Amino acid sequence: MSDDNSTQAARLVQLRRKKGFTAEQLAQAMTAAGAKVSRGAISNWERGTNGIVSSKLPTLARILGCSEGYLLRGELQNENSDDTSPNSNSPPQDEKMQYAITPQKTQRNQTKTPSTAFIDTNKNLPNNLTNGHAMNPIKKSDKLQNVCYDIRGPLLQTANKMEAEGKRILKLNVGNPAPFGLEAPHEILRDVAMNLSEATGYSDSQGIFSARKAILQYYQSKGLLSAVDVRDVYLGNGVSELIVMTMQALMNDGDEVLIPMPDYPLWTAAANLAGGTAVHYRCNEEDNWHPDIEDIKSKITSKTKGIVVINPNNPTGSLYSDELLKQIIEVAKEHDLIIMADEIYDRILYDDNVHTPMSTLTDEVLVLSYNGLSKSHRIAGFRSGWMMVSGRKQHAADFIEGLDMLASMRLCSNVQGQYAIQTAMGGHQSMKDLTSKTGRLYKQRDMAVSRLNAIKGISCTMPQGAFYCFPKMDPEVYPITDDMDFMMDLLVEENVLMVQGTGFNWDKPDHFRLVFLPNLLDLENAMDRLDRFFAKKRQQFGTE
Repeated sequence: MSDDNSTQAARLVQLRRKKGFTAEQLAQAMTAAGAKVSRGAISNWERGTNGIVSSKLPTLARILGCSEGYLLRGELQNENSDDTSPNSNSPPQDEKMQYAITPQKTQRNQTKTPSTAFIDTNKNLPNNLTNGHAMNPIKKSDKLQNVCYDIRGPLLQTANKMEAEGKRILKLNVGNPAPFGLEAPHEILRDVAMNLSEATGYSDSQGIFSARKAILQYYQSKGLLSAVDVRDVYLGNGVSELIVMTMQALMNDGDEVLIPMPDYPLWTAAANLAGGTAVHYRCNEEDNWHPDIEDIKSKITSKTKGIVVINPNNPTGSLYSDELLKQIIEVAKEHDLIIMADEIYDRILYDDNVHTPMSTLTDEVLVLSYNGLSKSHRIAGFRSGWMMVSGRKQHAADFIEGLDMLASMRLCSNVQGQYAIQTAMGGHQSMKDLTSKTGRLYKQRDMAVSRLNAIKGISCTMPQGAFYCFPKMDPEVYPITDDMDFMMDLLVEENVLMVQGTGFNWDKPDHFRLVFLPNLLDLENAMDRLDRFFAKKRQQFGTE
């Protein structure tokens, strides 16, 4: 983060708060004014992760009631100048100025149009001037300005620095089973090792036959409705790669996709990166975080291409009923939407709950089913994921051709990891031992939720699946405006790392996600630290 970006970020935060906007409201106001931007992009600007995009700057300044020069460089306006005057940021004509050229966003085969940042020659030359000549700064693509992935963002970077200084950080931020002593099944490791000599070359771009066949048979055993063969199964480097592939194959600029709020943020990031727009439908905490069907309907437009369903849900742990899933299917049928069913936690269930794949409930809409072994079989590093295409496919031949093209372009997914799939799908499902009433994950879940609910001003629903919970902070007790800063305080003061709720595209700074993978002893330690931290904050806020 540069010093320029840092001070620029501070000015932006101050101006936004002065106007009474949340980051989400500012993003909505800019989009309504014709300068499309996401809440994630605003957050990146305010942290100094990215500089403000030049094409968005005029609209941003107008909405915040300041000049572009003030936002960028802190330039104070002349009292007699007009904020809206096109020359309000121009330098006095009699001053000697030197121009540093920075490129504007351009399209291919177009000449770059320079913008000018004025530099007083009496001051030290900035770093981008060498021998009196301006060097164009090399910046990230504008496509990344709307992309935000806080699970591995500034909080983790700070935690890594603290670890490098010798501090022990309790990491409750990532659903990675291996570091918490949750070992992979030995039969899977053995089978992968036995097939290493067969895995040194590329496989078919969609994956090896035996793995895709095992996946197909898994869904058939669950009641798959439509006729599907191995050509409808794509193996990927985890579900993450397949999500990005799907959005690249599906979205044109301006297209929309419905994504739950809160969500797994890669879905939103992938939609934005593909040039589309992630439109978030609300999940109701009062209804155990179930999707609000009426909110889904209200957000469908002529640009909507599909709807994402994360079940069991990350970050809330909610499991959806067949009735609810059928209601979503009816909405998709009515509006000809693709259903993208992220079901990677389908085998991590508690209290005898049963998961129903969406592919077993309909063959009248196009369903893309995403799953993998990272969580259920504790081999996240193997990157063994898949996507299956089922349901109504006749009208989607061109889209499927796009998927085939993208699968071929990356050659294939990790072949060693592919050899884990057949054994995993047919062997003993050891996750059931961990989620049963005597199992480790069951006990950790119950203890985490119990301890959270015992903290004044904290409430948490009971997760039915996955290994996350998404507690709420009562804004009357914890009147915070920036939940990332709040989580940063927790990290610095108590050495506990978690991700703020807005990192999952929740629209208020009143939630956070807790990963309950640590063993009971470490989890108790983390809860003791949370107790102490929240008590200290109540004293600061005067809400004890």
